[in-house]
Amino acid sequence: MSNTFQIYLISDSTGETLDRIFLALKAQFKNINYNVNEFPFTRTENQVLKILDEAKKNDNSIILYTIVDNGLAKFLANHSEDKGLPCFGVLGNLILSFSKLLNQKASHEPSGQYVLNEEYYQRIEAIQFTMNHDDGNLLHDVDKSDIVLLGVSRTSKTPTSIYLANKGYKTSNIPIINDNSIPKKLRDNPKISCVVGLNTEASRLVDVRKNRMNSLRETDNKKYTNIENIQKEIDNAKRTFKKYSWPSIDVTRKSVEETAASIIKIYEIYKQK
Repeated sequence: MSNTFQIYLISDSTGETLDRIFLALKAQFKNINYNVNEFPFTRTENQVLKILDEAKKNDNSIILYTIVDNGLAKFLANHSEDKGLPCFGVLGNLILSFSKLLNQKASHEPSGQYVLNEEYYQRIEAIQFTMNHDDGNLLHDVDKSDIVLLGVSRTSKTPTSIYLANKGYKTSNIPIINDNSIPKKLRDNPKISCVVGLNTEASRLVDVRKNRMNSLRETDNKKYTNIENIQKEIDNAKRTFKKYSWPSIDVTRKSVEETAASIIKIYEIYKQK
């Protein structure tokens, strides 16, 4: 028998929710070999049967699913049991519990979270705004940002901005070179937007910048990767954050998701003032 688990992710929508749940789940188990088999937009019994037939051929198959249609979910669960396949529904019990708690029936509509409503279009607008205001662009309307990220080069400003944009926050990110690189609007009115500084350890930044330079096949800019110069940049950035009373986050050992979660908390506090 193979020691590699075959994980079958079956969803009646894009599978994004299920993918994230499995990502969180597998992080709890260090020693696991697995292959992921994804089946989005599974909405018929024939599709289910074909997937189960394939799963049955493999050793150590495990099925996870998010299917909001009760009939199809039961069909999958029953046939998985008949075939001796471990099968776990991720949303079923949660939807049922919420239905009882809220005293209303669930819609059981696949892709319900992707409805083209006002929230959806606000998120698209935030993404467009953020892409246009990346890396210090369009500083004249920085006050239209929900969130402004500041930091020296390679402190994850762009990926964090994009992640926030997907959450619906219009985000500008600005590299700190010196005090004059900060827009006059922000210097004159530091609270005009929710400004958050990003910093990191110098030793970590050296590695990140060297990898960046190698990927671009550039070797001439020694100052960019010199640890003493980098430490000066970081110290200057910290003084700037302190000067304008902007909160800051050390991103050295944080993922983009963790950094964004901290920024959102800061934004919520900012909005309450």
